[in-house]
Parts: sequence; C-alpha cells; structure tokens
Amino acid sequence: MGIEAVVFDIGNVLIAWQPERFYDRVIGAKRRKEMFAEIDLHAMNDEIDRGGDFYAVIAETAAAHPHWRDEVMMWHDRWIDLASPKIDRSVRLLRALRRKGVPVFSLTNFGIGTFEIARREYPFLEEFDESFFSARLGVIKPDPVIYQIVEERSGLSGAQLLFTDDRPDNIAAAAARGWQVHRFERPSGWAAALVTAGLLTEEEAE
Repeated sequence: MGIEAVVFDIGNVLIAWQPERFYDRVIGAKRRKEMFAEIDLHAMNDEIDRGGDFYAVIAETAAAHPHWRDEVMMWHDRWIDLASPKIDRSVRLLRALRRKGVPVFSLTNFGIGTFEIARREYPFLEEFDESFFSARLGVIKPDPVIYQIVEERSGLSGAQLLFTDDRPDNIAAAAARGWQVHRFERPSGWAAALVTAGLLTEEEAE
C-alpha cells in the first residue's frame, strides 16, 4: 500500500519554535534558565494547545509569579517572536508536494489564538488540504486519539500516511499506529525522505 498523504507538524518543521532562544536574546540566558526552572512554561503552553484561552492562561501564570510577570506576558505579547522564522525549504517542500497532487495535512499542537496569529503571519498555513490542530480537537500529541482522528477524517491509516515531526514522542505515537514516519531534524533530511519515498524527485525537493 503506497503513501496517499503527507502529514506535517508545524513547530520546528515549518516554523521555528524556540522560546528559550527568544528569552535568551531578550533577558539573557542566566535569567531565562532561572525563570524556566521556576515556571513550567511549556506546560502552560500545552494548556493553550488543548484549547485554553491564550490570554487568560498566560495572565494567570504571570499573576502566580509576580516577580516574573513581565517576562511571562511576553509569551502572549510577543508570541510571533517566539514562533519565527519560517523554515523556507520546508515550505518549498510543502508546495512541491501540492504541485505533484499529493494531499498534505498538518497535524500540530496549536492554540486557537496562536493559530490565528500564525496564519496571518504565515499564509502558507492555509495551503494544507486539511488542518488538524489540537485546540480544535481538544487533544494534543502524542495522545493516540489525535492520530485516530486524522485517520477517521481522512479515510487513511497506517502506511498510507507519511508523517514528519521534530519530537520523538510524537513520532513514536504515529509509528505505533503503523504510520510511516520521519523524525525532522533539518529540511535536507526531510527532502531526502520524500525523494526516497518516491513522492518528489531530487530536483523537485530542492
């Protein structure tokens, strides 16, 4: 059974998602490490990705840690700076697949408010044949339910789906359902995987 659709994660596949790098630049690595050690900001973000209100979740966290209030609120006020830049070659690969008529889906942990910001900044997020994002679905990767939803809505499963994601736990969850997977580390590796799968030629994958 051949590949019938390609599934992209977004963060660190199509758009850089490196909050630590942002805070290192803005407040310095020492203070960033202190803040992240005291506050689980990634858990806060998971709550947003599950459907929590973008502003309210961050404001509540900031209020609980008043000595870090301004820094925590940057997660809201400067969110697009945390989620940048776009990864140009990955975007080119997305568009190359579309030109070949290969269905492309997104499967991503994203909040309602943050996705609205992202799609205004990055119009290519509207180019997927179907978008599956966690806040709309009420479940985040790597919960097996989110992969099941993709299968049910697309009518595809197992080896018919080729999925790339930067996180090993998300990849492992997809592989456990029989999906073909590629751990994303750099665009060149993803390009090579698409060529090996017979979806693009080397020229098309440049």
